[in-house]
Amino acid sequence: MLPKLDEISRRRRVLGLSQKHLARLAGVSQSLIAKIESGKTEPSYLKTKAIFDTLEKLQREKEPRARDLLQPRVVGVEEDDTVSKAAAIMNETGFSQLPVFNGKHIVGSIAEKVIMDRIVSGISPRDLSRMPVGKVMADAFPQIDEKTPLSLISALLQYHSAVLVMKRGQVTGIITKADLLKVFSD
Repeated sequence: MLPKLDEISRRRRVLGLSQKHLARLAGVSQSLIAKIESGKTEPSYLKTKAIFDTLEKLQREKEPRARDLLQPRVVGVEEDDTVSKAAAIMNETGFSQLPVFNGKHIVGSIAEKVIMDRIVSGISPRDLSRMPVGKVMADAFPQIDEKTPLSLISALLQYHSAVLVMKRGQVTGIITKADLLKVFSD
């Protein structure tokens, strides 16, 4: 289902397009765009779809990408490090979650919530602090490409506390919910 026709004018202006430029990109006439925006015509489905497809494509092209949002300094722990070491790193850095590595391979994640859940489940803090991270870690953060758009990143961050940005199999950065919020403060 297509959006309402009055969205055309709003989206066109947000993108900084003239009616003429949008018409040329969508393969329709400028007069059709003007008539739609003034409410003087009801265009065919195919022409309406072409206009909205063009607007959506242009919005995606202007959308920030993972490479624009990532934090290049990725702080993590090894799976055989102790939970105590992971907690100390979180405390020192202010990060509430860390990726867990086995060498250069990502094998899981550890977060304040994971540690708290283990304590609530009855493991004593003393015993937990000596356990290897690999015994208590959660699933690894999702991994995305540097070209991944903001819309997909924000969808992933609704379910995960962070995403790792990859290039040629190597971690190049991390994006958290806090990094995503910086987009709105610029």
